[in-house]
Amino acid sequence: MRLQAPYRELRRRDPTKVSLCHCLACQRRTESTYGIAAFYHAKMSGWPAMPRPTLDRRIAGIPSPSTSAPHCGSTVYWEPRRKPEMVAVAVGAFADPAFPAPSQAVYAEHRHRWVPTVPAD
Repeated sequence: MRLQAPYRELRRRDPTKVSLCHCLACQRRTESTYGIAAFYHAKMSGWPAMPRPTLDRRIAGIPSPSTSAPHCGSTVYWEPRRKPEMVAVAVGAFADPAFPAPSQAVYAEHRHRWVPTVPAD
């Protein structure tokens, strides 16, 4: 999936935080062993016009309005209700190997034992 213009503009900005999540909800959402999200301030200056969320998914067990890619259904971004001042964008949606690495990992109790710890110990 290639990000549309409003999302590509975000890549030029450093996210406030990049987080790797091992929770079971993120594993289901991504159909992988973890999810990685880049968090941005929702009210930052020059925030691109984003489509309104269309789904109310549970992310890390918390209902979070989210928007999916129209052709494949992948989650592109969501509004985490436990952090209403932030917007989370799926890092994989940027398809950028130079994207900053996660600075934290959460829900480690659900980490698959063969997945390395992040950040590295």
